[in-house]
Amino acid sequence: MQSQHGGRNARSVAIIGSGPGGLCMGIKLKQAGFENFTIFEKGSGVGGTWYHNSYPGAACDIMSHLYSYSFELKTDWSRPYGTQPEIRGYLEHCAAKYGMGPHLRLNTAVSQAYWDEECQIWRLVTEHGDEVIADVLVSAIGMFTDLSWPDIDGMDSFEGTLFHSARWDHDHDLSGERVGIIGSAASAVQFVPEIAPIVGRLDLYQRTANWVLPKADDPYDEATLERFRRDPAEVRQHRLTIWRDVERFATFPADLIPRAERAGLRNLQAVEDPVLRAKLTPTHGYGCKRPLISNVYYPTFNRDNVELITERIERVTPTGIRTVDGTQRDVDTMILATGFKVSRYLSAVDVRGRGGKPISEAWDDGAQAYLGITTAGFPNLFMLYGPNTNGGSSIILMGEYQVAYIMRQLRRMDEEGLVSLEVRRDVMDHYNAVLQEDLAKMDVWQGDCGNYYRAESGRMVTQYPYSSATYRNATSKPDPDAFEVGHGLAYSAR
Repeated sequence: MQSQHGGRNARSVAIIGSGPGGLCMGIKLKQAGFENFTIFEKGSGVGGTWYHNSYPGAACDIMSHLYSYSFELKTDWSRPYGTQPEIRGYLEHCAAKYGMGPHLRLNTAVSQAYWDEECQIWRLVTEHGDEVIADVLVSAIGMFTDLSWPDIDGMDSFEGTLFHSARWDHDHDLSGERVGIIGSAASAVQFVPEIAPIVGRLDLYQRTANWVLPKADDPYDEATLERFRRDPAEVRQHRLTIWRDVERFATFPADLIPRAERAGLRNLQAVEDPVLRAKLTPTHGYGCKRPLISNVYYPTFNRDNVELITERIERVTPTGIRTVDGTQRDVDTMILATGFKVSRYLSAVDVRGRGGKPISEAWDDGAQAYLGITTAGFPNLFMLYGPNTNGGSSIILMGEYQVAYIMRQLRRMDEEGLVSLEVRRDVMDHYNAVLQEDLAKMDVWQGDCGNYYRAESGRMVTQYPYSSATYRNATSKPDPDAFEVGHGLAYSAR
């Protein structure tokens, strides 16, 4: 990547991650005439979380006509909630259609990124030791990158097969095996019903029961699909209807929670054993943790080969798992459905800003950014799906708003001949002070339910307390005074 600071074909942009955000960023750059950009991807294919998370039953919990780009409607989703293969295929289609191939560097993880103040550029170091320079850095890593591994004594001593659900071992055959699963949230709810019929025995270790609501997910019939294919305007109208429904519940209105809890309790009636049903009944209010949907999770517990264990795990042994009541359950394979360290944004890359300050140090109180997109002390750094942008609507829709915002800043840099843009500290602090005040008013997220929304400091770093329409308005509002700008001669000896 080469640059001369000035002109959209000269200014270089480095994008980390080829998930929905990174691809959207690349597509919009190309459509606007920017050609000097590179998308760095640690995997061997595009799709981000939909490339890496390929466990059985993986699917989205936002309807796919909304969980897709507004500029590239897919008319033939097989069902309302797209599965991982369909979503990955859609993203691969978008990458190919919009010419992302020449800009992709697959199998290339970025390990370091630091701001060179003298040259006013970002210097990136890949896992292979190569150095790359860029005028602008866009992190499209998102939240679902850093795997969460449980801190359980003896984990290293297990002699059987062990893997994380987010890195599913497709070469390992679970047929007839004794399988122990640690974790009972989003991924487990999806893959447990898929593997239960083929394993010999399945032990599910649950720390906290979750709300699991019914899922309106009957496959589209051929007549509906033909109607969608014939009239894309109907697909757009369907997307708008979904968006309106999602917007109505985005901020957890008072009447939603009791309705949702009643639906969840009705769903629970599929569990035949009342004692087991009680163990699966949440003790926290709906919305305190990530809401889940499934029609097949609860019926799985009626199977003779499935056991729910709620006793706390004491340790992992070479042959299995021992709980605090002294019970030892031997297993052949252990699957960790323990999710991600979602509050640690950009943790996969050693990012350093002005004065060499690590972003982890700048965020010692918890990740924070202006509009969730840019943070003080780190010029020319933009984030997609950054701090406090989870919620409001589809992540992809929120990402489109973020990309549009970044594109506006890049155009400003070109028009004004700027070498750097950095959000003012006071602007970022004010934005986050108001945000945290409004988050504190959201009773649904204040419960002690062990959700992943907070940093160790207690600061809420993931959630967005408003609607996606509010976010769209905030990111589309001109804000030139929010930034300190840098002028200077181009550094072109590269």
